[in-house]
Parts: sequence; C-alpha cells; structure tokens
Amino acid sequence: MKAKKLLAIVLASAALLTACGDTTETGTEPAKQDTESKEVKKVKVAFSQDGRPMAYVDENGEPAGYDVDAMRLVDEYLEDYEFEFIPTSSEDIFIGVEQGKYDVGVKNAFYTEERTKSFLYPKEFLGLSSVGFVLKADKADIHSLSDFASAGYTLAPIAASSAQYTLVDEYNKANPNNQVKLKAGDEFNLDVVQWVNEGRVDGGIIIEAMYNAQVADENGPYHQFKDDLVYNEFAVIKTWPLFNKKNTELAAAYDEAMKEIKKTDKLNKLMEQYYGKDLFPLLEASQ
Repeated sequence: MKAKKLLAIVLASAALLTACGDTTETGTEPAKQDTESKEVKKVKVAFSQDGRPMAYVDENGEPAGYDVDAMRLVDEYLEDYEFEFIPTSSEDIFIGVEQGKYDVGVKNAFYTEERTKSFLYPKEFLGLSSVGFVLKADKADIHSLSDFASAGYTLAPIAASSAQYTLVDEYNKANPNNQVKLKAGDEFNLDVVQWVNEGRVDGGIIIEAMYNAQVADENGPYHQFKDDLVYNEFAVIKTWPLFNKKNTELAAAYDEAMKEIKKTDKLNKLMEQYYGKDLFPLLEASQ
C-alpha cells in the first residue's frame, strides 16, 4: 500500500507541474521571443577627413563635424542599419561612392545636375552652408556676385566639377551683361585664402565655416591676417549626402529618418556647435 501511495503522489506532482508549465490555453504564458536576430545592414559612410568643421578627424582620431554628427542622428533612428564612418579625401568620396566602394558620402556637397548622373540624391537635405567671398578688407563693400562682377574683380579659380563653379556659372548665364570672370581651376581644394591674401586675385568663394576655421579661429593657419581679410556672405545653400545609385532603399530610409529629425531642434544645435550659428532662419528668410 505504501508503494502505491508513493506512486500516486509522484504522479499527482508530475501532473501538477505539467499543468503549471502549460499555460498556453489560458493565455498567461509570455510571448515567445524570436531567437533569430534581425540582420542589421552595415552602411559605409565616407566623409572628408580634412573638411573642418563639416567633417574631419578630431584630435582623438574620431570622426567629427556637422555632417558626421547629422548622419549619426540618422543612424540612431534607423534600427535596421549600422553606420561605419570612413575618413578619406574629397576625390575618393566621389569615386568611391559612384563605384560602390562606399554606400554614401558626406562632404558638404551641394546639388548639381551634373552630379545626379553619378549619384543618388535623397529628398531631404542634410545641412546648410553659408557661401561668400573672402576679400581684402579694402574691398569689404562687395556683398553679391553682381557687385563683384560690376567691380571687374578677378576671382580665384574654381574646379569645374565644384558646386561653387556651378553657382557662379548659373549667375553668369542669367546675367550676360554683368558676368563674373570665371576661370576653371585644376585643383579641387585650391587654397582660396592664400590666393587672396597674396594678392594673386581680388577675391575667392569660400564656405563660411571654412573661413572661420582658417582665419577667424585663433588656431587657424591664417589667423594672423584676420584684420586684413573679410568674409561677406551672399548665399545660403542646402547640402546633401551622396548615395550610390543602387542604394534606393537606404536613401528612402534616410529620408524617413531625416523628416523626423527635422521636427526637433537637433540639427539647429549641431549648427550652433560647429558653425557658431543656426543657418535655418537664414534659409527661411531667403525663400
């Protein structure tokens, strides 16, 4: 009898444990987690390593700059993607993105029709740049391309593939009777400040952030000439990431993320951090 009672207790205990463990019918069992992790797509983001303050490698060897941090915001938003930031030259960004070595590149790039043949532009722009003249202080009354053309001044050469060249070229086409003397240069990254400072030309076109980094900043290579030179803004231009033509899905995901980011003040704060001012109000005023 004792054996039978012991067997009955064991069987009853087993039944009780089974009943406690099987709760699927009552709906009290926690949902099963998918053991298969979703594949995260790696994205190679090339950036200009010497384009301070838009994109550069900082003193700790880390990617930095407005363009880089703006793309980091996109990366944070996109759970299905993981961005890897790769420092390189401006020329390699163009070649590498077009050939598929990189998925996307950032280098304070403007929009040009010519570039649409090689790259996929998203719908949402990444940032803004103040564009202006670097001039000797005695020419500080020049505030527009029209002023520069009317004065008959000489302009530092601009690479024909550069968006700054397109900017002036489009002005010249619209103003055939008052054209800027535009000369195509061989160097993509011509040292405009040096050309103006040495008197080789009357003026040059430069991004304000680059002027500040080279001249206004006390650690800039031309800071000693800050009283001899001026920067006069004449345009605020949208800047874009350049995607490889095949990356339509990635570009669409970027657009979705950037739309949400622009509902916040995160980009405004990045501009204040890297440029010293928020350019969005200037863009709105010019439209």
